[in-house]
Amino acid sequence: MNKIVKAEEIGGKLHNDMSVMIGGFLECGVPQKLVGLIHKLGLKDLTLIANDTGFPDKSLGSLVVERKLKKVIASHIGTNPETGKQMNSGDLEVELVPQGTLVERIRCQGAGLGGILTPTGVGTDRAEGKQVIEMDGKSYLLEGTLQADLALIKAWKADKYGNLIYRYAARNFNPVMAMAADLILVEAE
Repeated sequence: MNKIVKAEEIGGKLHNDMSVMIGGFLECGVPQKLVGLIHKLGLKDLTLIANDTGFPDKSLGSLVVERKLKKVIASHIGTNPETGKQMNSGDLEVELVPQGTLVERIRCQGAGLGGILTPTGVGTDRAEGKQVIEMDGKSYLLEGTLQADLALIKAWKADKYGNLIYRYAARNFNPVMAMAADLILVEAE
């Protein structure tokens, strides 16, 4: 089954209020053309699940600057001052998640697991409202999975069956995000 589609065929599958995972780490491995498609289609009120919110003048960061997002779930927002500004003003909901916890929550969704146990955050504000489980004398937070309506992925090569090859550090979050979304769009070099 050929899974290759033209950009103009994608628009009908995307809508406002979607949850969107976008692969990459800062600008490395970010599918910039697919992020541009979000702008072109005028999508808004999106929930972004990503490692970070990039830089204000580049792909991921432009989603924040142009107020396309209602919520961000990420491990890092420091390189985009606009994210912090909107968070502090109450215009953007931001859930900061430790990076290892973030990727494991995504991976667990793709693997069909119910969540992870992590000691990260025990005894901090991160534990508020979460179940704490004691095992072998240690405390762990139960963190649920992260799933998205859409994943935007960057690969080096793709075939017509949807098999992907990543290069170097651009692999980062892309493979796990491709497993944890209902619809996956891939930008291949």
